[in-house]
Amino acid sequence: MSKLGLITKGFIKDNPTFALVLGMCPTLATTTSAMNGMEMGLATLFVLVLSNMAISALAPIVPDKVHIPVYIVVIATFVTVLQLLMQAFVPAVYSTLGLFIPLIVVNCIVLGRAEAYANKNTVFDSALDGLGIGIGFTLSLTVIGIIREILGSGSVFGCKFIPGDGILAFVMAPGAFMVLGYLMVLFNKYLKK
Repeated sequence: MSKLGLITKGFIKDNPTFALVLGMCPTLATTTSAMNGMEMGLATLFVLVLSNMAISALAPIVPDKVHIPVYIVVIATFVTVLQLLMQAFVPAVYSTLGLFIPLIVVNCIVLGRAEAYANKNTVFDSALDGLGIGIGFTLSLTVIGIIREILGSGSVFGCKFIPGDGILAFVMAPGAFMVLGYLMVLFNKYLKK
């Protein structure tokens, strides 16, 4: 597979949200707005790329019996670095995403890519895989957030363009399930063409 193909497969073919159905907790919980979705996606992308690279470099020397605990420690290290950086430089984003930043450690997208790809490939290819999957996840969360924000409050990225109140259900849990469900149907219908 070409280097560009490694990146772009995460957008459509291996999209973590719509094709692989991974990372549903942050998908449903943080996409109340387009900005929240994008920020959560970028945080996950950061951890994905760095942990894929580190796991790819460590994989040859890690015994099979302990590879999952080692991967979790590596991922937790990068999540801790991310938390500290966010607290220092973007505290408002950190407080908005709150509990979902530490939960990146157990996000099945990150651990799944470590197990399925990073431990069997080169550091550079693993970085590209993490980049592609991370961008695909970020795009998915942003699109879900855009739709929920438009329907729920009549705005996008905080810029109001529809007067009045939106449909409250779309900024709450039922709206997340409805938007995700419809987008998954459209996405999978597109994939079958």
